[in-house]
Amino acid sequence: MNTKSLLLLLVALLLVVVPAEAQCAMCRAVLETEEGGQTAKGINNGIVYLMIFPYLLIAIIGIAIYRSRKKARQEKAL
Repeated sequence: MNTKSLLLLLVALLLVVVPAEAQCAMCRAVLETEEGGQTAKGINNGIVYLMIFPYLLIAIIGIAIYRSRKKARQEKAL
């Protein structure tokens, strides 16, 4: 798979957003008793927001490892 198609796939996956329910069962039970559900929506959005950072860190580390190996391979070829 070349770089262009990989980048296109990554952009497509980032644009396709599926709503996720990230609350645990206890949080959901407590928050569903409130009227309006605004607090539940806010907590759910906060949980999803906090879930992003571990994936970003893993991606950054993966990119750094990829680049360092690619650079080492190029230096070895010279």
